[in-house]
Amino acid sequence: MAGITASGLGSGIDIKSLASQLVAAERGPATSRLDSRESKLKAQISAFGSFKSVLANLQSALTSLKKTDTFQSLKATVADDKLLTATASNGAQVGEYAIKVEQLAQAQRLATAADHTFAGTNATVGAGTLTFQFGTVDSTAGTFIANAGKTVKTVTIDPTNNTLAGVRDAINKADIGVTASVVNDGNGYRLVIGAKESGAANSLKITVSDDDGTHDDQVGLSLLAYDPIGATGKNLTETVAARNARINLDGLTVTSASNTIQDAVPGVALNLKSQGETATRLTVAEDASVTTKALETFVNSYNDLMKTTKSLTAYNKDTKTAGTLAGDQNVRATLNRIRDVFTSSVTGTTGAYRSLADAGISLQSDGTLKLDSSKLKTALSADPQAVASLFTRTGATTDPLISYNSATSTSKPGQYDLAVSQLPAQGSYVGSVVPTTGSLVISGTDNTFALKVNGTQSSTITLAAGTYTSAQLAAELQSRINGDPALQTAGALISASAGTSGFTLTSALYGASSSVEFTAVDANIQGVLGFAVGAGTSGRDVQGTLDGAAATGSGRKLTGASGDATGVSVDVLGGATGARGKVSLSDGMAQRLDSLLSDVLGGDGPLQTRTDSLSKQIDQIGDERDRLDLRMSALEARYKTQFAAMDKLVSRLTSTGSYLTQQLASLSAR
Repeated sequence: MAGITASGLGSGIDIKSLASQLVAAERGPATSRLDSRESKLKAQISAFGSFKSVLANLQSALTSLKKTDTFQSLKATVADDKLLTATASNGAQVGEYAIKVEQLAQAQRLATAADHTFAGTNATVGAGTLTFQFGTVDSTAGTFIANAGKTVKTVTIDPTNNTLAGVRDAINKADIGVTASVVNDGNGYRLVIGAKESGAANSLKITVSDDDGTHDDQVGLSLLAYDPIGATGKNLTETVAARNARINLDGLTVTSASNTIQDAVPGVALNLKSQGETATRLTVAEDASVTTKALETFVNSYNDLMKTTKSLTAYNKDTKTAGTLAGDQNVRATLNRIRDVFTSSVTGTTGAYRSLADAGISLQSDGTLKLDSSKLKTALSADPQAVASLFTRTGATTDPLISYNSATSTSKPGQYDLAVSQLPAQGSYVGSVVPTTGSLVISGTDNTFALKVNGTQSSTITLAAGTYTSAQLAAELQSRINGDPALQTAGALISASAGTSGFTLTSALYGASSSVEFTAVDANIQGVLGFAVGAGTSGRDVQGTLDGAAATGSGRKLTGASGDATGVSVDVLGGATGARGKVSLSDGMAQRLDSLLSDVLGGDGPLQTRTDSLSKQIDQIGDERDRLDLRMSALEARYKTQFAAMDKLVSRLTSTGSYLTQQLASLSAR
């Protein structure tokens, strides 16, 4: 069968197996080198992952240390918490206080009269408008003094909502600080109207404009009229009186519109729960546990970093093996930068605490940190603000009427001189009529006006007709103006007062854009209050310098515009022009370390760059494996070709040998 050959038939050698073994022997050292390199690279990537993980844990531990509140924690404890509870905040005064809860605050409740019940919730009440005003009732003097802090609100009742349920829903939907509900008292259905907020100054006066033309009778919508001091128009029945809370604090009487009393003890909120026959004890004391816990978490995280780093970089002289990241410059550089934060003083701090060691955190010889809780407690007791400035980015001022506001990332820590050349001012308008000590009468006609506050135009504002004292009329003005929808939307609010110069309207806004301008005034308003069409005095922006350079003023805010103080912002609350002390900005260890770790752990940081480089090297090893496979395949093919040629040659030689043997045997036989 000429033309057919079988490898190894001539030589008897397994050519395929031999070629494979030779290729395997050739591949072995190269594969071993690649495997070793790949294993080392993967180990380094894993080690960097561990290193980055402990750095991330350390950064997480800094979260609470960047908050000033962490270093100024106080705890308020009440002996009998059935009477009241207390919460202390920054600035609270440490001490003990005796408190007796004499009266709880109440919100007023009014109901339709018992002899005018309704057959059902769909019963028709009437149509018109309901005007709600909050204020204080003085039964002795027979006066209702408007609450200047609350605006007058009107609810329209028309044929679409003139039922008992419709009126209830219209009042609730208006969201005017009043709630309404329908109650069946067993004799019929009654509408209950109540103030959302408690306190004597939140008593209600409800004025009705009834579509039937009579506004204070006991027919139609007039059933909901309630004039607490009028001889008529008091159709609703008061079921719960508006009342202030009252406590006795160390012998002093303190009242509050709500059952939460703020700052009777500075920095402490008292939550009244029930009246008591005897006093209970309130204790406000420093609570170092919050700070200690935060610092313990931080110290433990830092020490975990040191432990992990040591295992990754140490050299074992017994086994003569080095850690996976031994000698890595990225790890070494990161640790050096972190240590620098701990060993350097914090810029911008004042007082006796200027380094972490001062606050009880010391660096040990083995590179770990140690927290001295006793030393920390002493420092917190002596100057919590100074301790806070060691850790978090904080600002402080030496002038109590200068309030630190903020700083930007480009602001440099340090102490800066502050000078004020112009104080901020609010826009205002002063009427030309000096208030009298007698009664002031606002008639039922010619009693409207319109004005602009901070450039926002109001709608027509109507003062309620009546006889007022100057204080009552100022409260009425403030309530009506601040109740204007356009002014409310723009946040253009005013305060009104009556003084020796006249009735004064003052914008709540400070700065050059603050203004009050009358655009329309009726004769009665002009005669009683002295208001006329025209503008008052515009406000002013604060002006001054920070660190000797001109700063940018906006309202009360003065912001550094150049140099190291760029972006440092303070609020000028009052005082005089001239030098106003210093503004300090500390960099804070926690803030600095957080920024450092964000840089190190960032997507373009050194650790990620190094990890990416290692990953690329692994990819290159894969390419080398592919090239090795191609080279070995070619080598195996070459071996097979060479062995096949050898086998063919051996086969021919064998055939020739056999032929010669036969011929020699034939010759011998002759």
